[in-house]
This record gives sequence, structure tokens and C-alpha cells, in this order.
Amino acid sequence: MSTTPSLGPVPRRVTVDVDQVRRLVADQFPEWASLPVRPVSHGGWDNRTFHLGDRMSARLPSAAEYALAVGKEQHWLPVLAPQLPLPIPVPLAEGRPGADYPFPWSVHPWLDGEPAGADRIADPVRFAADLAGFLAALQSVDTEDAPGPGKHNWFRGGTLRTYDEAARRALAKLDGRVDTVLAQEIWETALDARWDGAERWFHGDVAAGNLLLGAGELAAVIDFGTCGAGDPACDVAIAWTLLTAEGRQVFRERLSVDDETWARGRGWALWKTLVTCAQADSESVDAWRALGQIFAEYGFKHRRSP
Repeated sequence: MSTTPSLGPVPRRVTVDVDQVRRLVADQFPEWASLPVRPVSHGGWDNRTFHLGDRMSARLPSAAEYALAVGKEQHWLPVLAPQLPLPIPVPLAEGRPGADYPFPWSVHPWLDGEPAGADRIADPVRFAADLAGFLAALQSVDTEDAPGPGKHNWFRGGTLRTYDEAARRALAKLDGRVDTVLAQEIWETALDARWDGAERWFHGDVAAGNLLLGAGELAAVIDFGTCGAGDPACDVAIAWTLLTAEGRQVFRERLSVDDETWARGRGWALWKTLVTCAQADSESVDAWRALGQIFAEYGFKHRRSP
């Protein structure tokens, strides 16, 4: 019998509007009732995010599965924050269900910055080094009693085999459009790469939208809903999805990533990229760029002629 965990059905998302958030705040945090509420542009997928005044945000999970992370963030982000070199969103308050909204939710400080993008990063090599320094600090935090892989974080920090079926479905859809033989080789190499079992803290969703820039430099890291302790290879995926080739090398050296972890990290990047590219209406330039980076980097290291 397989021991690979099941991801379960697709989450059933709920809608949240400004009026609901106003009522939640007024009922539960009357000291903030006079503050204006407005939606955040590109406010996220797992959570619906709203400005609360100028210096705070209300963050409401969009489905029951994502609500599992609220208590974790409330407990652990205050523990992690003092040990990290960049600001993270330490919760200011925890809200309860109400106003026809069914889940717990959070009030966070508003962290200034714009989402990272290749065209917004001032110095790609420095950015890569700074990000690696942040992740190295995160990995060094004591993991005693830390949450392991599970439904609260979609099994980040666990085995890549959780995503094997999804990756192979995407490969089948992409047959004839990409080099599926090469992609399958990369994927199977990642599946076979062993983890040493040493648990370390990871963020779980190190993506451009969760890395904030100030004046083109890494200024803050947000959205720790998928964080936990386990195999940190999932955080290495950013090396192919955002970093340049030179930045990728600096990132690997600064974070001291061994060959097995690098292979698993490449697998995490490949899984997400394949699934995105295989969507019927996918026009994601970033996903196709990342796929090209994965193929090129792997091919250079493993398939060049002797």
C-alpha cells in the first residue's frame, strides 16, 4: 500500500467583500472600526487580502484548507521574526468567524515593497545572495515542536512523490510541445534524490509575489502559510523560477546546497512549471521561461558530450 499522502480535492473557495471585512473588524476589533478597508491589488490566491487603514492588512483564507495555516502563523511568526535578517508579517491580531465568513483570519502589519520581478531587481547577483542569506537564517532556527509537512501546507517539506501524478498528467498534456523525455528524466532524477532527514525550517512558497523589493533590493518576505520544518528543498525552486544563471550559482554557494538537495529543488520547480504550462489557457511567460531555465541548466550539467 502506498504511503504517499493524498492532496485531496480542489479547495472550495469562498468570496469575501469589503463590507464583510468592515463588519468583522467593527465587531471584533472596534479600536480599528474607523479605518478604511479596500482590496489589495493581486491580493493572493490562498487568502483574500484587504488594506486596513494605511499600515495594516486583513488576511482572510479563501478556503478551509488554507485556514489551517492561521493558527500556525499566529504562533510561529513571532518566534521566527527576531531570528531573520528581513521583515516578515508578524500577526497583530487573530480574528474569528463572523459576518457570514466561516474561517479564522488575521490582521497583519502592512510591509512596504513591490513584488519581485526580473525587470525590477536592481542587481540580480546581490538579490540572489540576500535571498540565500535569508533562507540560511530561516533554516538555522530551532525546529523543536515545529509543524511538519501536512495538509496545512500542502505537504511542502515532504516527498516530491506527493506530486508525481500531477507532474505526469502535465507531461502527457505537453507531449509534442516540450521535450518530455528530458522533462521526465529531470523529474525522475529529483524523485530519486535522497534527503538526509535533517529537518530544517522552510518557507514553502518562495515565489516572486512573496518577495518584496525596496529600491530594487530584497526588502521583506511575506506569506508564510506553507511554512514548516522538514526537507527545505522546496525553497530552492526559486533558483530556476526567478534567478539569473549567475544569481543561481551564487544562491547555491551561499546556501551551501548539496547535489541531492539541488536535484530535489529542481524537481519542485519543474512540477509547478509543468502544471502551469499544461493549463489549457496558459500564456504564462514566466512559467515558460522557467521551464527553459530548468532544461538549459540540467542539460548543461548532465547531458553535454564528454
